[in-house]
Amino acid sequence: MHEQGTRHWLTAHAFLALALAVGAGTAAAPAQADAPAAPAAAADPRSAAVRQAAADYAAAFNERDFTKLAAHWTENAELVEGAGRLAGRANIVRSIKAWLERHPQAKLEIAVDDVDLPAATLARVVGRMTFTSKPGAKPIVSRFASLRVFEDGAWRLAESVVEPSQAAVLDDLEWLVGTWKTDAARGADVEATFSRSLGDACIVGRTTIRPKSGPSREVLQVIHADRATGLVRTWIFDSSGARAEGVVEADGASYHQSLVGTPAETALGSVARWVQVIAPAGEGRFTLHAIERSVDGVPLPDGQPMDFRKVR
Repeated sequence: MHEQGTRHWLTAHAFLALALAVGAGTAAAPAQADAPAAPAAAADPRSAAVRQAAADYAAAFNERDFTKLAAHWTENAELVEGAGRLAGRANIVRSIKAWLERHPQAKLEIAVDDVDLPAATLARVVGRMTFTSKPGAKPIVSRFASLRVFEDGAWRLAESVVEPSQAAVLDDLEWLVGTWKTDAARGADVEATFSRSLGDACIVGRTTIRPKSGPSREVLQVIHADRATGLVRTWIFDSSGARAEGVVEADGASYHQSLVGTPAETALGSVARWVQVIAPAGEGRFTLHAIERSVDGVPLPDGQPMDFRKVR
């Protein structure tokens, strides 16, 4: 959504969102090395060109012009949001596009607070990005710091670091709120309910797993955005005695919960590690897949994907 991305959650921002940075765009050529210095940075035509690039970037985002958006990034650009990182223009634009598919009415505004010009072809920019997911929704503001280079006649974004808003991260997971069920034919009837809690500061999930044979299990999950680091953390507690904790990251198309914890009492081993991939699959559906599983360092097969549908 913003200047963001990566398989790390964003972000996702945005879990979470996707960060769109102040981009590039056509700009005035940089001052030559032997040209007289401008009396002040604000009067430098390069500064005005960088600020115009920010406005052009927001316009391209709001028009869903992904060709223009791509032109605002260098080929090897890097986008960092909290613990999330995306490398390469193609990955960044792909992440932005996926985020916009989930938020088709989203709008972006960019306010540039300062432009520093340490060299003729370099610009450091700090400012604020304001996202509105749909008309009437609460605006979400994130701060950013970006490095731009003058390349092929345009000020292109080479690096952008976004300080994600705690509210924005959890709002990007708002789609998860509600009650979901799996197809019982897969071997177990699973029902999960997620809700905002603590004044919307966290998301709480309660899951009931009813296998075809054996006792049912209850699972409690808490998802919380760490305001200091931008990480989205998660804690999971199981009625079987298992527990785990980890971080939630996003790559624009899916969310990844990287977890480490204690297996159930009946399991062999003491340390379990796995990644849960949560992939939205259209309106009211998502797939959950456990991969990269191991116990005490011994690899285990990937779990079977579980398809969930929203029932209320």
